[in-house]
Amino acid sequence: MTKLSIGYGIIGCGMMGQEHIRNIALLPDAHVVAIFEPDPEMLAQALALTPGARPANSIAGLLAVDAVDCILIASPNHRHLAQLEEIAALRPLPVLVEKPLFTDAADAGRIAALTARLPLVWVAMEYRYMPPVAAFLEQAADATGGIRMLTIREHRFPFLAKVGDWNRFNRNTGGTFVEKCCHFFDLMRLILKSDPVRVMASAGLAVNHLDERYDGKTPDILDHGYVLVDFASGACAMLELCMFAEGSRYQEELTAVGGNGKIECLVPGPGRFWPKHLGDAPRPQLIVSPRNPPGPRLLEIPVAPRLLAAGDHNGSTYFQHVRFAAAVRGQGQVEVTPQDGWWAVIMGLAAQRSAREGRAIELAAEFALPI
Repeated sequence: MTKLSIGYGIIGCGMMGQEHIRNIALLPDAHVVAIFEPDPEMLAQALALTPGARPANSIAGLLAVDAVDCILIASPNHRHLAQLEEIAALRPLPVLVEKPLFTDAADAGRIAALTARLPLVWVAMEYRYMPPVAAFLEQAADATGGIRMLTIREHRFPFLAKVGDWNRFNRNTGGTFVEKCCHFFDLMRLILKSDPVRVMASAGLAVNHLDERYDGKTPDILDHGYVLVDFASGACAMLELCMFAEGSRYQEELTAVGGNGKIECLVPGPGRFWPKHLGDAPRPQLIVSPRNPPGPRLLEIPVAPRLLAAGDHNGSTYFQHVRFAAAVRGQGQVEVTPQDGWWAVIMGLAAQRSAREGRAIELAAEFALPI
């Protein structure tokens, strides 16, 4: 593709869709052409962010706009797969689809067919592109001498309100370990360069949403838990999630340990949630702790203010779009493939099942592997 500016079509313009729009606006070679968003308030907010975009009444209407060169899907989780299939059937275009790729294990087999019908599918795993996480990825192997243990902790705020409160129920999200944590399962595979074989989880709903009712039903999403994952390489990983810990200084903490030492990554949450009376928000940090000679080394990894202002993910959405736009132009490869997205969901579904049934899940025995 040789166009001076790539035209995006956006499906879904809630909080995350609008973050994507703000970041696309920072690209010198891309712009939003058309938007499909059924909710009038969200549509109005999105059009205010990108006044030149055309509203569409349907996905078919969006795809009928000739200037649309690629698609971003940022709709509710349970709609992703059917929308990908509609794009493949009507006008196959490159797609950046928000996580999770799907929400039900019964639908996993549909992914391979989609991959064959669409020219490019990139799963939006933004956490890979946070500058401190990217630095962690670059230095982890040398700092540890080969990772044997990996821990990811997220202590954060509860799920935010979404249009129609769709994110309050497992049937729409796939479950908290799919909706919120597929990012972290993706990071586990990427960091350890291995596929998982066994998942065991303990989790519950203890604090959040207990007084909420929707059509008389109480939300069934988890708000805390632990997940242990064994990998084919022999490495092990653990996820610790707490969604009633927004008082934390850092939201995400990654720790990798090997025979030569340890490396840690500390990532603050969205700046808009940081208490103003405490002054400036924390900066991301990378800490390398060798065994010999001992002595931790701390490096701050600041993120440009304009990127922090464009979203809640430490600039990662911008860097992701830089690479996606390059792939659309034929100047780069897909970095987060449907297979990556598939594994992340399967790990989340296995964690949901393990927590529910109180047993370890052997992935090869209970899921069709691989796609």
